[in-house]
Amino acid sequence: MQLPSIRFDGKVALVTGASSGIGRETALGFARAGATVVLVARRAAELAKVARIARAEYGAITLSVATDVTDAASVQACFRRAVTRFKRIDIVVNNAGVLIPAPVARMDPADLQRMLDVNVFGALHVMQAAVRQMRRQAEGGHIVNVASLAGRRGYSPLGGYSATKFALVGMTEALRTELADEPIGVSLVLPGVIDTPMATAAAADPATAGFWPKKLTMPPEWVVWTIFAAVRLRLAEVAVPPGGALIEKIAALTPGATDTLVRGVVGLARRTGRTRRG
Repeated sequence: MQLPSIRFDGKVALVTGASSGIGRETALGFARAGATVVLVARRAAELAKVARIARAEYGAITLSVATDVTDAASVQACFRRAVTRFKRIDIVVNNAGVLIPAPVARMDPADLQRMLDVNVFGALHVMQAAVRQMRRQAEGGHIVNVASLAGRRGYSPLGGYSATKFALVGMTEALRTELADEPIGVSLVLPGVIDTPMATAAAADPATAGFWPKKLTMPPEWVVWTIFAAVRLRLAEVAVPPGGALIEKIAALTPGATDTLVRGVVGLARRTGRTRRG
């Protein structure tokens, strides 16, 4: 699908989780759109590969910073390096995340802690560093937090992941109200099932095998364009696909009926996937 072109010439965009999946495609998308890109993730070698593509294919200016978002000092050092090099940060895409599927009744608390460390505390460290920097800039900036539709509705075996994304949704909404009178935009992007290495790994996990057929996943480019639209139009919240979060909010009024609907939708998706494979 050819999506409308949105340009970010002259802007500096920092993207976490940029070594793979949505983060990788978002970093390359900003490079293609004319932005200077700061690529952030733990895996330095993978970051370097993405940066080389951004430079070779799009002529982008890049900076790769190996960073553990769960470490506040590491995040602060990352922002210092970016500002020292480029003088400002206009856009921050808070995308780093971890998914460890398991039924709630059998969930390992250590796995939940790992997801909390990355998906909640890591996101918080990045948000706080971004706000501090953008408050120093007369023009402010824009923060995009990539949560999930699972942050509006709990699904098994994604209960722990849903809990962390519910927390991120709440923090994002609170931050948006805190910054209402400042030139710092805050957007929440809520993707559904996206064709990424995370989704592939989850599909291979015995806990989630067959949960959602690969043929019905959405391309990461849809999320990238949604992030672009959120920044350009200063949207408070947008789901991928559009309307997904609204349906979940309405469904919250009838949780029991929604449980039945969710089981039906997942069952239909599985049957559709089997039919297409056949």
